[in-house]
Amino acid sequence: MRRNKEKIPSANRGSLKVRLILVSVLFVLFGSGLVGRLFFLQVIKNEDLVSRSRQQHQVTVEMSYGRGFIYDRNMNELAANIKVESVYATPQEIRDKKKTALLLAKTLKIDKKLILKKISSKRNFIWIKRRVSPSEISRLRSDLPLGVNFMSEDKRFFPKRELASGVIGFTGIDNQGLAGIEHQYDTTLKGNIVRTVIKKDARGKLMQFSGKVHGQDAENRGMVLAIDEVIQFFAEHHLNKQVKKYQAKSGVAIVMNPNTGEVYAIANMPQYNPNSYSAYEPKRWINGAVANSYEPGSIFKPILAAAAIDSGVARPHDTFFCEDGEFFISGKKIGEAANHKFGWLTLQGIISKSSNIGSVKVAQQLGKKTFYNYIRKFGFGQKTGVALPGEATGRFKELVDWDERSLASISFGHEISTTPLQMISAISVIANGGTLMVPRITHAIMKNGRATKSFKPKTVRRVISTLTSRQMVDILKLSVKTGTGGEAAIKGYEVAGKTGTAQKYDRKTGSYSKTAYVSSFVGFVPADAPKIAILVMVDEPKGVHWGGSVAAPVFKDIGRETLRYLSVPSNDQRVYILDRA
Repeated sequence: MRRNKEKIPSANRGSLKVRLILVSVLFVLFGSGLVGRLFFLQVIKNEDLVSRSRQQHQVTVEMSYGRGFIYDRNMNELAANIKVESVYATPQEIRDKKKTALLLAKTLKIDKKLILKKISSKRNFIWIKRRVSPSEISRLRSDLPLGVNFMSEDKRFFPKRELASGVIGFTGIDNQGLAGIEHQYDTTLKGNIVRTVIKKDARGKLMQFSGKVHGQDAENRGMVLAIDEVIQFFAEHHLNKQVKKYQAKSGVAIVMNPNTGEVYAIANMPQYNPNSYSAYEPKRWINGAVANSYEPGSIFKPILAAAAIDSGVARPHDTFFCEDGEFFISGKKIGEAANHKFGWLTLQGIISKSSNIGSVKVAQQLGKKTFYNYIRKFGFGQKTGVALPGEATGRFKELVDWDERSLASISFGHEISTTPLQMISAISVIANGGTLMVPRITHAIMKNGRATKSFKPKTVRRVISTLTSRQMVDILKLSVKTGTGGEAAIKGYEVAGKTGTAQKYDRKTGSYSKTAYVSSFVGFVPADAPKIAILVMVDEPKGVHWGGSVAAPVFKDIGRETLRYLSVPSNDQRVYILDRA
């Protein structure tokens, strides 16, 4: 039987051809799109994708290393660096966050919730604890969780602990200077910036760190201070002993070379240990020698006497009537310490006996304008220029605001505030022949064992004549020999100086306190060829408050040991040397 072939209508054949063409076009378009996408990803977007991949597989951390050391004048280390380990985490790598937080909290003694919050963040890198103790590191190494590791870094270390802490200061967690010399010379001391790259391999394991150094060369750099750690110890030891004995609020002692302005020691009590500065109240960090100001009381009287002599208003043996202990200025009573009743006193007697009324009489003869100008010339009411942060200027009224009471009060050290450093700088004018020097705390900047910058003595101005200086030295010697400063005498040496006992102003009552005093002594030795000037100030001693009893003995103890340490010959030794010559 014969089969008949079915014929496909021409209309259907045309439709099939169109379909085949459409399918072919779609294949071509799809293939072109795929090729185009591959080209876009591999060629055009390649750099961006590589960058993203790197970001996902590495973390960059910048840290400071190699901060410059700080030395005393004899190259003894006062601030150095030690290597420590810090713990960090890469949160994306931590699988069991709760278990990891519990382990870290137990090992590192940190709150578990705080750690959990840190490692739950979306950041690539986070510090868990900086500068971890060796024992903590040891415990953690034995059971180190995934995504947690260590990084070595520098930690600032102060080998002498509390010694000169008020001068040296301290650094923060990233080794940035926050106080003292560390802050003042932060740019000079700042170390290298090291860029550390933490890399991960294809399995997510942390690879060895790599580092790149940029910034200044930190090798063998350092700051040399004028401070002498031995003299600093003397000052701190004897001041601390007296502050404790009299249960005082605080104390300051400064030792300076009056001829050059070099500061050998600045002691502040109470102290703090800069290795653990955060454990102390912030007020302990303050360098009271430059940042705090006080009414100086009677240690200001030599400034008055020097002004009177230098201006020609009075001579050392001129006499003044001291009103037998009772005098009134514009209705205000002026009395004497310990109710003394002085009659006629010479100018040198007024200073050695520390007469308030006598000082008022001298000031009246000197006059407001002349006295004001000399106060300014001696450096009061302005910064000394010492290279330490936070220096106060002290305060006293502008001349236009002075009345008769102001003239009287300032003559014996009230109605004026000064810093301890201003006061010793002013007394050094008398000691060195009449010149105001800039106090110098820095000696040199070192690099590779050589001084790249040396700090030389700097004169501010001539204040009084050499003759006035000599006459004032004689007056201040008498103050120690026969006056209120007897406790400052050092066997074998002539001492020149002045006591001070200043009542503190009570802002609550608006009057001077009858119980709170600042006891002080300032002077220099040997009197006729001074090698050191010393100021001692004790704030609010309990029981005894006289400067001659509280502060003068500290001057004597610091002075005696410093003279011996510096090999300054005594009077007997000097005579022997001259005889042999």
